[in-house]
Amino acid sequence: MNITSEQVLSALSNVEDPDLKKDLVSLNMIKDLVINGREINFTLELTTPACPMKDMLKNACINAVKHFVDADANINIQVTAKVTQSLNQSNLAEIKNIILVSSGKGGVGKSTVAGNLAVSLASNGAKVGILDADIYGPSIPMMFDLQDEKPGAKELENGKVVILPPEKYGVKVLSLGFFADPNQPVPWRGPMASSAIKQLFNDADWGALDYLIVDLPPGTGDIHITITQGYPIAGAVIVTTPQEIALADTRKGLLMFQMPGMNVPILGVVENMSYFTPPELPENKYYIFGKDGGKKLAETFNVPFLGEIPLMETITEGGDKGNPVALMPDSIQGKAFLDIAGKVAQQVAIRNAGE
Repeated sequence: MNITSEQVLSALSNVEDPDLKKDLVSLNMIKDLVINGREINFTLELTTPACPMKDMLKNACINAVKHFVDADANINIQVTAKVTQSLNQSNLAEIKNIILVSSGKGGVGKSTVAGNLAVSLASNGAKVGILDADIYGPSIPMMFDLQDEKPGAKELENGKVVILPPEKYGVKVLSLGFFADPNQPVPWRGPMASSAIKQLFNDADWGALDYLIVDLPPGTGDIHITITQGYPIAGAVIVTTPQEIALADTRKGLLMFQMPGMNVPILGVVENMSYFTPPELPENKYYIFGKDGGKKLAETFNVPFLGEIPLMETITEGGDKGNPVALMPDSIQGKAFLDIAGKVAQQVAIRNAGE
C-alpha cells in the first residue's frame, strides 16, 4: 500500500490542540511532510518551546497515523516551535510578547519568580530577556550574578546610541541596578522613575525575543501605569504567598490590571512559599503559612492557577549567589518553576490565538 500525504494529513486532522481547540492541520502545525514507503517524516511546529503538552501531542500524532493509515508505519516527528506574537508596536517590533510579573505586596518573592521564569523559558529554547523595573530595589543583577556588570553600547546608523543588555543563562538582562550605586537610595519622584523605565525599554538593543519578562516593583504606582499604558502587554503573572495579609494586597494588584485604560490579561496566579519541604524529607509538605490561598484567589477572579513554589533554602541561596534554581531542572523546586513556565507560555499562546 502506498501511503499518501492526503491520508497522513487526514489522520492528523483528528488530533486537536487542547488549548487552541482546533486540529493540528487547520492550525498549520504540520510541516515538511515527507513519505518514503512506510516511513513518514514531518515536523510538529508548536506555539512555544515551553509547551507542557509536547510529548502528549507527539504521541497523539503517532497513534492517529497508525490507527487511520498504517499500523506498521515508521513515524519520525521532529518537534520545533514558533512563538506566537501579541499585538506590538514599531519600536519594540522584535519583541513578540511582554510578560509582567507583579504583586501588590513586597516580600512575596516576585523577583525570584520573574528570574526563574525567564531562565526556565530560556532553558526550553525560547529567546528571553528580563527587564528589572523595580527602580527603588533592583535585585535582578544579584540573582543573575551580574552585580559588577556594565552594559555595553553601540551607535546606530541614525546616530542613536543604544544599550546592549548583558546575557547570562541564555537571558538578556537589563536593570537600573547596572547604572546606580548599589549602596545609595534612588529618591526619584514618579515622573523621573517613569522616564528611566521608558529608557530601559526604548533605548536597549534587545534583538529578537520571544518573551520579555518585566519584574515590576511592589504596589500599584506610576511605573505600573507607565508600562501598561505605554507598551503592548501579552499578560501579567500575579505572585502571592498563602497568608491573608499578602492575598489582600495581591487582590488590589490584580484588580489594577483589569481597570479601564489598562485591561491587561491575567495569565495566572503563582503561590510562592506555599509549603516547607525539608531536604531530608522531600516527600513531606508542611503548610506553615496556610494552604490554597493562591488557588482560591485564582478561582475568585476566574483566572488560571499556575502552581505552587515550595519554601526551600536552596531557592533563597540560589538567588543570593546568582544561581537560579531553575538551572536544576531535576530538583523539586526546579521542576516547579519549569512547570509554571510551561503554563505561562501556554496561556500566552491561547491569548494570542484569540486576538
